[in-house]
Amino acid sequence: MEFLSASAIFMVHLSRMAEELVLWSTEEFSFARLPDAFTTGSSIMPQKKNPDVAELIRGKTGRVFGGLLSLFTMMKGLPLSYNRDMQEDKLPIFDAVDTIKACLKVLNEMVPRIRFDKKRMSGTAAAAYATATDMAEYLVRKGMGFRDATG
Repeated sequence: MEFLSASAIFMVHLSRMAEELVLWSTEEFSFARLPDAFTTGSSIMPQKKNPDVAELIRGKTGRVFGGLLSLFTMMKGLPLSYNRDMQEDKLPIFDAVDTIKACLKVLNEMVPRIRFDKKRMSGTAAAAYATATDMAEYLVRKGMGFRDATG
């Protein structure tokens, strides 16, 4: 069970990294350009590059979570000794290993080939969007926050 727990946590981190790549490669952000070998064109907009590999990694996280939940469900009713039920623990463990290996293999090939637009990233950071939370907190401290229905 420890292995699947660690695998699920590991996949959370891979999923978050994949989400950043999906977001950063959008037209709105344009921080990263993913290699063509790891994207596909859209049928409606062929010039658009869909970040398929990153999206698939994000999706595979649910698969590992499902394996962990399967093992939790199996273990919930067992006494503290071996029972035949535990023969079913192998499939989610092996599946988690295969899933993680596949994700790491593709990331190992893709990440070094990603091109980051450092000028755009720097310009966006300098545009003061990063201080929006600080400004909101300042305004709340000065009493300009939202009020509830009771006034």
